[in-house]
Amino acid sequence: MTIRIKARGGIYEVLKFAETIAMEHGLLTIEDNYAKLADESCKKLFSEYQIAVGSTGNLGLSIGIISAKLGFQVTVHMSHDAKAWKKQLLRDKGVTVIEYESDYSKAVEEGRKQAQQNPKCHFVDDENSVDLFAGYSVAALRLEKQLQDQDILVDANHPLFVYIPCGVGGAPGGIAFGLKMIFGENVHIFFGEPLQSPCMLLGLMTGLHDGISVNDIGLNNKTEADGLAVGRASKFVGKIMEPVLSGCYTVDDSFLFRSLKGMYEQENIFMEPSAHAGVFGPIQLISEGKQYLEENGLTSKMENATHLIWSTGGDMVPFEERKIYLEKNV
Repeated sequence: MTIRIKARGGIYEVLKFAETIAMEHGLLTIEDNYAKLADESCKKLFSEYQIAVGSTGNLGLSIGIISAKLGFQVTVHMSHDAKAWKKQLLRDKGVTVIEYESDYSKAVEEGRKQAQQNPKCHFVDDENSVDLFAGYSVAALRLEKQLQDQDILVDANHPLFVYIPCGVGGAPGGIAFGLKMIFGENVHIFFGEPLQSPCMLLGLMTGLHDGISVNDIGLNNKTEADGLAVGRASKFVGKIMEPVLSGCYTVDDSFLFRSLKGMYEQENIFMEPSAHAGVFGPIQLISEGKQYLEENGLTSKMENATHLIWSTGGDMVPFEERKIYLEKNV
């Protein structure tokens, strides 16, 4: 089962911003059909406003595409880790892309600074946005229905294990929060991060959250998993995750590409490299998680368990880029 997430949170925040502006100008009421947001009158109004976001990839895609579609002026601040095809796709949609030689944190910082200078600019902040977090968390409700539709039981004797790729923490944090609200102690959530970019793991282990960077412990924050190439975690999300998360693990880039190729050849499913940080979760749990299973009384229940890998996307990856990934020698 694969579930897309960045578009859910990003589109929710943009639509909420659009709703607020339209209502303030008398173009929308709570009783109206919200398709009115796509009317020319609304688009003309939205063209007077700007939306900005800092991103290494998929959040920038979702914010850029929906904002431009509604008529907003959009700027996506992207770090050097962002894939060229994602930047080009945004430009093709009429989005302004500003590139930085440094990492994700710098792109977010610069985007935030520029937005603060314009009262008509809304900055989508993946590190601190409550709206974005709320949009992500709704995914848990959708998953609950999917599980019910497939007659998959989740209770004390049928535990649910969820493995989610993690960058700065916003999307996986929102999902984890929502899942915990629904399934309580019957869900066990693990975040997967690149070996050189384990910012959430580091922030939680030390309790410092955004007060420490992976560079501070000698890691280089370089990974092919562009959406996960983050050196400093969100403090907002990290604090919320302390009582929610079951654990974090790291995964080497070489596994991401072996898994990518195997998934495509055996299941005919293409997922981008970042998504395969989730695939490593069950492997790590079974090989290294014996103590966790014993301490939580789960060892005897594993035959009844459901393991869910959360994908980060892949359907928009161009054919030529897919070919490079699949032929990569690892």
